[in-house]
Amino acid sequence: MARVQKDPLRPLTEEERTLLERLSRSHHTAAIVVGRAKTILAVSTGVPYTEAARRCGRRSGEGVARLVSRFNQHGLTALQTRPGGRPPVVYGSAQRNRILDTARRPPDREQDGTATWSLVTLQKVLRREPGFERLSTFTILGVLHQAGLTWQRDRTWCETGSAKRQRKTGVVVVRDPDTEAKKN
Repeated sequence: MARVQKDPLRPLTEEERTLLERLSRSHHTAAIVVGRAKTILAVSTGVPYTEAARRCGRRSGEGVARLVSRFNQHGLTALQTRPGGRPPVVYGSAQRNRILDTARRPPDREQDGTATWSLVTLQKVLRREPGFERLSTFTILGVLHQAGLTWQRDRTWCETGSAKRQRKTGVVVVRDPDTEAKKN
């Protein structure tokens, strides 16, 4: 015999039922959303939580109970995945700008110990500054990519979509107008 449900599913509106049925049959929606839609539909027909869990591939009725409670509070947005498990942002916009400024300036052989920037040499230089004692190369890479910089063959970070070309009149900067389209 099933236990009494602490938070039973509220009655579904026609609009919600139609959307849930469409989501439960979808082949283009995320599998987790499809499973959640099927679970809510099963519970709405009067099936106990444990049986709904078994039908929809869940292990226990506890997850179904939490989903139903979230659905009662938030409606259809409860089906979407929520962000989580992501580490907090350690470096704000001021620190990111300092990383970019350092990467964009030409290195000084005497002071920086290099003629061209690499991730490790950038890391060594930035770690000398206060607030960057634990800066990783992965963080530097992410900041540079977000700014639209890419690693070029000559081991320097350059603006994506621009290149220096030798012409009869001298060195010219050529820009590719389709850079953004090619990135995506």
